[in-house]
Amino acid sequence: MSKVASVPVFAQDAKPNSNITRHTATFHPSIWGDYFLSYVPTFSEGDINMKQLQLLREDVRKMIVSPIDININLSFKLNIINAVQRLGVSYHFEHEIDEALHQIYNISTKDNNITIVDDDLHFLALLFRLLRQQGYRISSDVFRKFKDQSGNFNERLANVIQGMLSLYEAAQLRLQGEEILEEAHNFTLIQLNKSVTSLLSPFLAAQVHHSLGQSLRKGMPRLEAKYYISFYQEDPSHDEKLLTFAKLDFNMLQELHQEEVSSMTKWWIQDLNVSTNMPFARDRIVESCFWILGVYFEPQHSLARRIMIKVIAISSIIDDMYDAYGTIDELELFTNAIESRWDICALVDLPEYMKLCYASLLEVFEEIEQELRKQGKAHFVKYAKKEVKRLVQAYITEARWFHYNHKPTVEEYMKVATMSCGFSMLTTVSFLGMEDTTEEVLKWATSDPKIVVAASTLCRLMDDIVGSEFEQKRGHVVSCLECYMKQHNASRQDAIEELLKEVERAWKDINEECLNPTQVPMTFLIRVVNLARMMDVLYKEEDSYTNAGGIMKDYIKALLVNKI
Repeated sequence: MSKVASVPVFAQDAKPNSNITRHTATFHPSIWGDYFLSYVPTFSEGDINMKQLQLLREDVRKMIVSPIDININLSFKLNIINAVQRLGVSYHFEHEIDEALHQIYNISTKDNNITIVDDDLHFLALLFRLLRQQGYRISSDVFRKFKDQSGNFNERLANVIQGMLSLYEAAQLRLQGEEILEEAHNFTLIQLNKSVTSLLSPFLAAQVHHSLGQSLRKGMPRLEAKYYISFYQEDPSHDEKLLTFAKLDFNMLQELHQEEVSSMTKWWIQDLNVSTNMPFARDRIVESCFWILGVYFEPQHSLARRIMIKVIAISSIIDDMYDAYGTIDELELFTNAIESRWDICALVDLPEYMKLCYASLLEVFEEIEQELRKQGKAHFVKYAKKEVKRLVQAYITEARWFHYNHKPTVEEYMKVATMSCGFSMLTTVSFLGMEDTTEEVLKWATSDPKIVVAASTLCRLMDDIVGSEFEQKRGHVVSCLECYMKQHNASRQDAIEELLKEVERAWKDINEECLNPTQVPMTFLIRVVNLARMMDVLYKEEDSYTNAGGIMKDYIKALLVNKI
């Protein structure tokens, strides 16, 4: 495996220097402590809620699979599918929804162009979004009918708030060079911001305000479901059975998630005792659990969540070790222990504070291997190990840059930093616990596919934009922001604006890669999308993982504490 280093390597047998002053960050302690340690279930298989849930599920299924008539109920069917997806219960009906949208695609399009002539902006925008997010290559030309003679979107549309909102959400799925959706996004953004001050119904006002802060495409599915339940119940035309089903299902799944968080908290506090044994690291196990709920929340992915939570939690400790705390000598030893050895015998060469972290990493991967062995897939672990090795190679390169005061160019920095952000490693790990994972999918994931490269770019840039000032205070390798400012003689604000443009380009590439025909099934691509979504949710204003006492705390309460 090729090295990513661009400066000389310290001797591999260098010994730790106990006299050196260490750079430490002032990470606040855990917000949650042992809050989730004790878990007491309130539902059971025989509970009346379980029986009611099953009956309601069948009622909703019948609505989805009912015959489609383009002249009678197409609009109703689109609204039902949209509500089922946004309420967070579509995982019960994936096959039914897929079939329904395939039928809708066949009767409403020709050569990937929507053929329905309709002046209802909400209807057409919803049709476009539902089909495109399902992977259909739908042309955006359908929206040209809403332009005036001068080529701009008709100002009269601004009065149709539901249509504006639907077009705004549809525009989030735009691709590179798709100018009409670029214009639609800018137009709806301006008009919706104006509408916030006007007299809207409580149902619409809440949706507009929320969407302006967090678009559906870039939102965390589970969190968006929680919010939409509150919006949907205010909609005068809501379906009572669907609403009740969504509320019951949310509470049932919350119990499963609480149980998982309890188990992970026991491992973190009782087995590893991170706050005492590794006080230099962020104590964020509950936040890690929340993060992975963004990747998959469905009950069938419980094993995948357990695997991924442990890996991201250990990776966070390793990240903090490389970022500032470890000396260059110690970090060279740790890198060699992972890259060349991956063996418990390497413990003897490591300083005391690194031993528990290294042993825990090996133990987590041994546990993963044992789980996969039950499925005859133990050899899949080698792909994740490869990504961990690539990750620490990037970490050590950045540590050397900092040690030697090396200032990379933007291009040199991004080549390494898109790997050190950990996105590629987490993508591969996210597939390990999924039942339908194949070796072909893992080979694809570890070959730097376009969607993972785009998402890694997005991840690194958003992290750097909100986190660079804090990191520079404690001694840290330069961020992309500093690299750009130096290389282009730009102000901080100008640099931020340019990097945000790159983030938008990355989202367009992600959208493109999710259109059929895809390289791998959508069930895997959506994990990449969901990981990217978590960056938008948690790093839009600040690093909410590191600074977990603000919006992150509210999000965790919404999903893991407060019932509906």
